Amino acid sequence: MAFKINDQSQLPAEDRQITLVDDNDKEELFEVLFTFYSDDYDNSYVLLYPAGVGADEDVEIQAFGFNADENGDATKGDLFPIESDEEWDMVEGVLNTFLDDDRLSGE
Repeated sequence: MAFKINDQSQLPAEDRQITLVDDNDKEELFEVLFTFYSDDYDNSYVLLYPAGVGADEDVEIQAFGFNADENGDATKGDLFPIESDEEWDMVEGVLNTFLDDDRLSGE
């Protein structure tokens, strides 16, 4: 599996946040955990968690594919769902690598 994780922790807070709107038009603010590009799927991905959660709280991490612009950036309109089981398995593998590697997760 070939991927490159982009650390978001050094970006200004406003560049690490995105507002998502659910099916009921409810807005929720999320923090970007990290983004990465997969050579295997030729796609970029973003992993998000709800903003304002404490360090010791369990959170549900959301993952989306996205179409990056020439600078590697995306907006909420560029996000799309991950649909295949194989792609989900790859994203979960990258997340587990991130969480297990203290150099990446900042622990």
